[in-house]
Amino acid sequence: MVCFCFLVDQTRKVRWSKPAAGLCSRCGCGASVADMKTSTRFCLVPFYWRTWRAVICTFCGSILRSYR
Repeated sequence: MVCFCFLVDQTRKVRWSKPAAGLCSRCGCGASVADMKTSTRFCLVPFYWRTWRAVICTFCGSILRSYR
């Protein structure tokens, strides 16, 4: 019997950020505008990545608004 194990992982990293006006709707802390990089890996080898901009909370890290 042959077993196949496919390991797919997706990581999200902040490339840079700067403060933005506004507050988080979940925790009430400040927000920042950030360039995000999402990379999808298969067996630890990245095969797809995408960069996009988002407004994120500085305390809880939730994505408040995304611009794709």
